[in-house]
Amino acid sequence: MKLIRFLSLIIALFFFVGLRGQDDNSRSSIRLTTTDTAHFYMKHSYDVLKYNLFIDLYNCYQSPYSTYFSANELITFKVDSVLSSIRLNAVNSSIQIDSVGLAGISFSHVADSLIIRLNQTYQLGNIVSVKVFYKHKNTADHALFSSEGFVFTDSPPENARKWLPCWDRPSDKALLELTAKVPSKVKFGSNGSLADSLIKGDTIFYHWVSKDPMATYLMTMTSMIGFSLDIVYWHKLYHPSDSIPVRFYFQKGQHPDSIEHIIGSMTDFFSSLFGEYPFEKIGFATLNGSFPWGGMENQTMINLTTNGWHEGLVAHEFSHHWFGDLVTCGTWADIWLNESFASYCESLWLEHRVGESGYRNHLDQQADYYLAKNPGFAIYNPLWAIQTPDVNLLYNSAVIYDKGACVLHQLRYVMGDSSFFKLLKDYVTDSNLTFKNAVTDDFISRAKKINGTSLDWFFNEWLFHPNHPVYSNSYEIQKYSESNWMLKLRIFQKQTNTVYFKMPVQLKVVFSDSSENILNVMNDKIDQFYQFVFTKQPIYLVFDPYRNILLKSESTIPGTEPF
Repeated sequence: MKLIRFLSLIIALFFFVGLRGQDDNSRSSIRLTTTDTAHFYMKHSYDVLKYNLFIDLYNCYQSPYSTYFSANELITFKVDSVLSSIRLNAVNSSIQIDSVGLAGISFSHVADSLIIRLNQTYQLGNIVSVKVFYKHKNTADHALFSSEGFVFTDSPPENARKWLPCWDRPSDKALLELTAKVPSKVKFGSNGSLADSLIKGDTIFYHWVSKDPMATYLMTMTSMIGFSLDIVYWHKLYHPSDSIPVRFYFQKGQHPDSIEHIIGSMTDFFSSLFGEYPFEKIGFATLNGSFPWGGMENQTMINLTTNGWHEGLVAHEFSHHWFGDLVTCGTWADIWLNESFASYCESLWLEHRVGESGYRNHLDQQADYYLAKNPGFAIYNPLWAIQTPDVNLLYNSAVIYDKGACVLHQLRYVMGDSSFFKLLKDYVTDSNLTFKNAVTDDFISRAKKINGTSLDWFFNEWLFHPNHPVYSNSYEIQKYSESNWMLKLRIFQKQTNTVYFKMPVQLKVVFSDSSENILNVMNDKIDQFYQFVFTKQPIYLVFDPYRNILLKSESTIPGTEPF
């Protein structure tokens, strides 16, 4: 998902003498979550295997643009514990339950929960189906939108429960088969492949079937009277004789041509980095002003804002099909595994298209936005695994999108390119995670395994604690002997309301003959001293000259501190 804030596109000799430092005893190394804890909040008493929906939307496309529809739903699930009833999410103000059937014999619908009593007590492993007959009320619920000939849904983070009864948590991924009854002038898109479309008089029945499971927040209906539709084909990177359709739904007068021309190379690029595009189609649709986001990565059917054919926006939403759709956050505490990664992929695409300058400039803008807007909370909040936060916290642009993207760049800096890109590909192609869910510890464990050494310190400070380092550095240059010069450096962190940040740091030393030297040191104490001896005269020092530590405030001043 992308919020409506678009970012613009567009070694020499030295002698190390020593270091001394002072530990900050207040530094915390407490992990705020464990894999077991996260998976505990992902489990419930049954596992939905498939939702099969029939929805009659016929009367929603004409003024006064009602959101009323009637529907029936077949829910097939596997029993994970002995049970004689199931609880589904169904918001009372949006959904009216008429009746239940098959294994469902009675129901109660109170406080946004639909409790269906089953016809017997089922045992672990049983496969059960219930049927629900229901209506969507004519209400504005920010989940189903009907206006100007458009009818579409927007399900994140937990709005699917407003247009279909479901278990509406990201950890329960299920297949979706959807048949929609609409006027014949409507073009209608959804997840998966279009199995068939049957015309009867002035009515058309669209039948969409997904071959892969998805989280409920990734399910969508996207339609309009008079939608234009272009279809191009992407030939698979590793199986070029095989192709999949790329469907572009757009309003007359809009032009997706620029994206149509690059979607093949974008799919090739992300496939080369993360493994071949895993789904049966690629879809995009531009909506009207009722759509609340810049874009939404519904599985195989991306929704975009009006005329939202922006390369960076498309790169963000499309990359979600690896980071968010193929491997989905296990709990909302793990939302950064979706949004930080897609935000970082915007920069990777720029690096591919424009070069390092485009990559760096985009990340600089993201870092600057975070530093200006930082609300002061950590990327990972374990409480979000238990209680879904307000949408403005969950999708906070400064922290979850921009800071998270910068953290991934800093991880690349720490690990090196080879290990970092192996990490991304191994993570998103892990058969234990693909078409399933991941929690933050899954990614951290993989990173530590590939790096060969512990990275707990890195994730502890950047994910599990808020804010960033504030460096107040000083240095001094002295004549050391007849032919040598000494540079003394103090790196001091003075931030509050967080830990100190251990990081490798690059230093650029510029000499009197205009030559330069890059030094690499590890800053692992809150107040740390370094000394370097050179055979020529240093003139000045630059701390982190390439801004590899994006998330920081810093001053480095010559000759202001006693050593």
